[in-house]
Amino acid sequence: MFTGIVTAVGRVEAVSSNGVKGRGRGTGEAGLVLEIRAPYKGLKRGESVAVNGACLTVERVVKGGFRVQVVETTRDRTLFADYARGRRVNLERALRAADRLGGHLVQGHVDGVAEVVRVEGPGEGDALVCDLRVPRGVRAVCIPQGSITVDGVSLTINALPGPDLVQVALIPFTRAHTTLGALRVGERVHVEGDLLGKYVRQLCGTER
Repeated sequence: MFTGIVTAVGRVEAVSSNGVKGRGRGTGEAGLVLEIRAPYKGLKRGESVAVNGACLTVERVVKGGFRVQVVETTRDRTLFADYARGRRVNLERALRAADRLGGHLVQGHVDGVAEVVRVEGPGEGDALVCDLRVPRGVRAVCIPQGSITVDGVSLTINALPGPDLVQVALIPFTRAHTTLGALRVGERVHVEGDLLGKYVRQLCGTER
């Protein structure tokens, strides 16, 4: 479990295929191995780290970073197959029981990919306003002033300007301490809908 409060920005050092093809309903393509440069001290094999919002298990700790495996299911739901060496990524280590919950409850289970369709500002409070075109299932659990995770960052939903759109604001601190400061129209990002919203939708029998 995570909070969506990014604790470091890492960098992809290597991307390779693990040569293992899945047997589920995915594309049938092999999974991936990512090597990430990160400033974390005391990281251990088996720990969970959110990489751009996706919960991944540390398979090996290497000098200056760590290595993770992306299974077929995760590969199909994310953009990791498009990542290349040098790509900056938002990182967060797993939540501990004594930690402050500064963002919201984030599972690290990416629901899909959203596209940036508008970036405007800076405006009030020097914030950039971004409109994202999100998957239908994510939009269904979004409410104004609710929460959404974008590339691992917990953001408050400003508005819902369209049937498939979610609007968020990026304050200067968020832009400076995450990769979201570089967002441009046409870029794609990982999104995860609010956990509580998903359960409420399921319990109310509105799942489609």
